[in-house]
Amino acid sequence: MMKNNIYRSAALVTVFSTIEKTLSFIYRIVLSRTIGAEGVGIYQICLSVFAVFLTAASSGIPITVSRIMAKHSASGNIAAKHGAVSSGIALTLMFTVPVALVLFLAKNLYGFLFPDENCLNIFLWLLPGLILTSVYAVMRGSFWGNKQFLSYSAIELAENSVMVIVGCILIGFAHTPEGGAEAAIIAVLVSYIFSFAASLIWYRVNGGKFVDPRPQLKPLLSSAMPITVMRTSTSLLNSVIAMFLPALLMSACGYTDNEAVALYGVVMGMSLPMLFTPNSLIGSIAVVVSPELSEDFYAGRKENLKRDIERTLRAAVLIAAVLIPVMFTLGETLGIFFFDNEFSGVIIRRFAFIMLPMSLSIISTTVLNSMNFEVKTLVHFFIGALVLLACIFVLTPRIGIYAYMVGESLDFVVTAALNLRLLRKNCPDINYAAYTLKSFIIAVVACLFGKLADNLLPVTFAPFARIIVSGGAVFLFACAAFFGMEMVTAKPLKKLFAKR
Repeated sequence: MMKNNIYRSAALVTVFSTIEKTLSFIYRIVLSRTIGAEGVGIYQICLSVFAVFLTAASSGIPITVSRIMAKHSASGNIAAKHGAVSSGIALTLMFTVPVALVLFLAKNLYGFLFPDENCLNIFLWLLPGLILTSVYAVMRGSFWGNKQFLSYSAIELAENSVMVIVGCILIGFAHTPEGGAEAAIIAVLVSYIFSFAASLIWYRVNGGKFVDPRPQLKPLLSSAMPITVMRTSTSLLNSVIAMFLPALLMSACGYTDNEAVALYGVVMGMSLPMLFTPNSLIGSIAVVVSPELSEDFYAGRKENLKRDIERTLRAAVLIAAVLIPVMFTLGETLGIFFFDNEFSGVIIRRFAFIMLPMSLSIISTTVLNSMNFEVKTLVHFFIGALVLLACIFVLTPRIGIYAYMVGESLDFVVTAALNLRLLRKNCPDINYAAYTLKSFIIAVVACLFGKLADNLLPVTFAPFARIIVSGGAVFLFACAAFFGMEMVTAKPLKKLFAKR
C-alpha cells in the first residue's frame, strides 16, 4: 500500500473498529442488565487475571513482528518476513502451552486470586484460549506488517461478533450472577477458537509460509521483551487491583463483599469502558501509523517522521477533545440509559477530562515504541503505576472508589508528560503543545455550552432524546470550534477519497 493511502487505511480500520466497539458496548449493556453488577464484576476479575498471562505470552510480539516485517519489506527479503511470523508463533507456543497446563493442574495453588471457588472454575474455561489467541496475536502482527488492514479488521470484527452472539445465547440460560459470568467467559473462548482458525487459513491462502524460526528468534525476543514486560505489568497491576481494591473497600469503607465487588464492576465494567472510548479510534490510527513510523525511523527520513508524529499526536488530542464535552454533559444520562446505573454516570462526568492525558499517553507510547524506545516507555509505565498504587492506598479510606479514578488520572498525566518529554528530546522540532492547549480550551468551553444546553431541556425529557439532542449539540459545537480555528481541515478527506 502506498504512503499516500495512509488516510484510507486509517479510515478503513477506524470504521471496522467503531463497528466492533459499538457491538462490544451493546454487549456490555446486555451483560450489565442481565447478570448485574456482581456478575460483571466476576467476569471482569476472571478476564483481568487471564489478561496477565495472555499479555505475557503475546503482547509485545505482534507489534514487533509488524516492525520486523516492515523493515524487511524495504529490502524485499520475503524469507525474513516469513521467518518473523514463524519465530513469533514458536515463542508464543513455548510459553503458552506449559503455562496453560500448569495453571490447569495446579489450580489449587492460585485460588487465592479469586473471591471464591466458583470464580476459579469459571476462569479455567479461558485456559485453552491462552494458546489459541496468542497464536492469533502473531497472525495479527503479520497482517499489520503486510499492511493487510482489511483482513485484520474483518477478522477482528468477526471474532467480536461471534463472542456477542454466543454470549447472548448462553446468558439467556443463566439464572445466577455466577452462571451469567460463566456463560460470558465461554463465549470469549468460542471467539478465540474462531479467530485462531480464520487467521491461519487466511495467512496460508494468501501465500504465507512457516519456515525455520531460529534465525529470527533472538532479534524478535530482544525487541518484544520490553513491550511485553510493560503490558504484562499493566495486566498484572489490574489483576492486583482487582484482588485488593474490593478488600480495601470492605476494610476501609465498611462495604460488604457483594457491595465492594459491585462497585468494582461499576467502575471497571461500566464507567471506564465509556471513558476509554477514544482508545478505539486511537488504536486504529496506531495500527496504520506504526509501520509507517518504523519505516521512516529506520530509513532516516526525518521530515516524514516529524510530520507523521505531529499528525498522530494531534489526531489523538482532537479525538479526546471532541468526546470530553459529550461525556461531561451526559454523564448520568449515559449511565442510566446504557447501564441502568446512575453512579456509573457520575464517574463518567466527573472524570471526563481523563481522556486527554490518556489519549496522549497511549499514542505517545506507540510512537516511541515504533522508534525503538521500548525500554524508556517501560520505565515511564512503572513510574505511572507507582503513582496509581499510591493514590489507591492513601485515598481509598478517604474517598472510596474515587481513589482509583484519581490514581488512574494522575497515572496518565505522568506517563504522558514523560513520553512527550522524550519525544521532544529526540525530535526537537515537533509541534504539538500549542495545538493541545487550544484543544483543551475548546473542550472546556464546549463542556460549559453542553451543560447549558442540557439544562434548557425539560426534566421529563427521555434519556435517549437527551443523548441525541444535547450530545449532538455539544459534539457539533466542538467540531465547529475546531474548524473555525482552522485546527482541522478537509485535506484528510480529500486524500481519503483521492484516486489510488
